[in-house]
Amino acid sequence: MTGKRGLTQQHVARMLGGDSVEDAAARLAPDFKDLPKVPAGSAKVSRERAGELWEETGLPTRLKEILLDQSPGDLSVYQGNIENAIGEMRMPLGLAGPLRVNGVSAKGDFHIPLATTEAALVASYHRGCRLLTAAGGCSALVLYESLSRAPSFVFDTFSEASRFTVWAVDQFETFQQVAGTTTSHGKLVDVGVTLEGNHAYFNFEFTTGDASGQNMVTIATQAICDHILAHTPIQPQRYYIESNLSGDKKASTRAFTTTRGKKVTAEAHLSAELVKKHLHTTPRAMEQYWQMSAIGGVLSGTLGIHGHFANGLTALYLATGQDAACVAESATGVTRFEVTEDGGLYASVTLPGIMVGTVGGGTGLPTQKACLELMGLAGAGKSRALAEVCTGLLLAGELSIIGALSAGHFSRAHRKLARDRQKGSKES
Repeated sequence: MTGKRGLTQQHVARMLGGDSVEDAAARLAPDFKDLPKVPAGSAKVSRERAGELWEETGLPTRLKEILLDQSPGDLSVYQGNIENAIGEMRMPLGLAGPLRVNGVSAKGDFHIPLATTEAALVASYHRGCRLLTAAGGCSALVLYESLSRAPSFVFDTFSEASRFTVWAVDQFETFQQVAGTTTSHGKLVDVGVTLEGNHAYFNFEFTTGDASGQNMVTIATQAICDHILAHTPIQPQRYYIESNLSGDKKASTRAFTTTRGKKVTAEAHLSAELVKKHLHTTPRAMEQYWQMSAIGGVLSGTLGIHGHFANGLTALYLATGQDAACVAESATGVTRFEVTEDGGLYASVTLPGIMVGTVGGGTGLPTQKACLELMGLAGAGKSRALAEVCTGLLLAGELSIIGALSAGHFSRAHRKLARDRQKGSKES
């Protein structure tokens, strides 16, 4: 029997590729010979500047032809969205739906654009949308919204940190006024404090209108911190504009138990006949799979209980100009399936922090704005509706994937839509 020592020796041998430890160490050491020339960074976005970057880097011309020369658009539209621009990326865009959403902010039938390179993804969400629409749609509601930035302050002692905290919390209305000087759309609505030894962590919560708002709250929080340093009776040794407490772009327990973005829920009641027709399974089979997968999630340490929130979120975020990195924190929540007294299926999803906006960031870029317009959700006054549609889409995705898994069709669908299709395209 091979013990841990033997397994470690085998692993090291594979890791080094047969070389000695000394040879591997030499390859891993810093190398200062013939350092490459680094192009000067540039925030200017134009076809001319992109061409200069290709020349400066000496990257293959054939790749320039694909990424820049074949790009039909005016690169200057990306000014303010990217640095060191060298061209455009193109990816497939699919359509799911129409999905009927009966929300407080979103009411109607929505064709939902999804950008992805993963075969079977759009088909799965489309199937779930068809089921929900056939059932009269899903109900959806934004329960709460806020966006946080969490600065921290360092003091000599816990006593100083405590006295500072008492003073700062009493300045809340002043902080609101200071934040208001930086934005006409955002508003400071709450502040929480966490003390850890001589560290004081503040969590400033804002509403951000129809923008996702990350830049907005950062600028507002900076103004508050500047005011604090100018007026506090107890000066900190140092401070940081973000202490990592907010959970920005990270999966965390805080992201699951609080709200950073929009907390949204969606639900639907589905008859056994509709489940059978569209998913080829039964409510009981789906409930049984959900119960088993919930335990599996606990055993794996997953935050929340769901099948694949990240798939739908990423595809919709890319299509509509959202900050795709926020999927890391947005894709947490709970899916729940229960058999009803009449033998049907109750299905719901609740996500505590969907980060979406309909103004600002990438939402104004030509193709991303077009995707928002396709849903009738571009511009001011539409962010809550987008959050409700997004949550309905995720409910559709949960129904479809859990339906496939409970029916034993999951691998068959991927084989049919991905591997076999790609094989056919190569043979044609």
